[in-house]
Amino acid sequence: MRLYLLALPPTDSVTDGFLPAAARLGLAVTVLTDRPDAHRERYGDAVEVLECDVRDFRAVITRIATHHKPDAVFSNSDHLQVQAALAAEYFGLPGKDWRAALRVKDKAHMRRHLTASGTDSVWSLELAPGELPDAAEVPYPCVLKPREGVASENVVMVHGPEDLLLQCKEIQGRRPGVPLVVEEHLAGRLYTLETLGDGAVRHVLGGFRTELTPPPFFIEQQLTFVPAHPEPIAAQVLAQLDALGIGFGICHTEFVVHEGRARIIEVNYRAIGDQCDLLLADLLGIPLFELVLRTHLGEPLPADLGARRDGAARISWPMADRTGTLTAAPAATDREVGGVRLTYRPMRPVGEWRELAHTHRDYLGAVRVVGTGQEAVNRVHADFLATGRWEITP
Repeated sequence: MRLYLLALPPTDSVTDGFLPAAARLGLAVTVLTDRPDAHRERYGDAVEVLECDVRDFRAVITRIATHHKPDAVFSNSDHLQVQAALAAEYFGLPGKDWRAALRVKDKAHMRRHLTASGTDSVWSLELAPGELPDAAEVPYPCVLKPREGVASENVVMVHGPEDLLLQCKEIQGRRPGVPLVVEEHLAGRLYTLETLGDGAVRHVLGGFRTELTPPPFFIEQQLTFVPAHPEPIAAQVLAQLDALGIGFGICHTEFVVHEGRARIIEVNYRAIGDQCDLLLADLLGIPLFELVLRTHLGEPLPADLGARRDGAARISWPMADRTGTLTAAPAATDREVGGVRLTYRPMRPVGEWRELAHTHRDYLGAVRVVGTGQEAVNRVHADFLATGRWEITP
């Protein structure tokens, strides 16, 4: 059986999660990408890599149609869910509804749809490329972001009209041709909900409590596992996902809770990233990546995944605080302390110069800690951060 995997740059989710899972399932994998050299360098001869304009669904369909017969089409990229869904539908294969994939990728569509469904209403304004808002009509504080952005890229909190116009112009200067969205700032504690479904059955895998950098930016600094959100909160989020048509495959949803009300910030119709999915699979003790691929092969999910429910976990990312060269950082580390497992993986090589971005691209590495008691997990996590040394030389 052949799996076509659509990708942009190589990611840890693909390299350490989905490709090993595909091998365990006995799948032949063809990676379609517009960056073939990066993938061939990463995988060698272990995986077939074909060049393709993967952002164009027509090019994807043609590349597949002129190669081997597909049994599944899949992507874990935020930017390629619509293309993968359209290709799967064209070949009569299981997949996501492309309308739902588009609805959540486009943040303006998502807000309009939630409002029309009656499940939530957020003040939101869509700006065409180069367009500036009537800043006097905007509720403050507000959040400015690219309409189809990801990873906190160019997402900023704004407190007044002059700042809003300035930030619009700055983002439009960096990203010409990109539509923006202005929306009211949603107060509350930030969480995630991780789900896996086959179109008929949906499992809630748990979620995370998220700590962010101070405003005006929204970069995730640390996530702590939450085995189960309170039932009224989970029910509100799931109702909004139902309204959006989200129910197939794996999904990562970010939401805030304020005075008992849960409101979606964004929906990423793929596995949670930045190594959180690797942590989740380890924590729950289930073949998470195989289960995701099986849904795209048309196999139903079991009624019970057999996931462990006694786990505790924390993940964080040491971050660059300035532009410069990374001159010192810990090596990849695996250790066990009193039943608590710590994994550290570098995300930026020593010797690389990089400009400060105020996004996830500032991450230097990922510290994943898993155990059965949160206090012990927190202690091992804190000890590693206290003894590790990351240095940026301007």
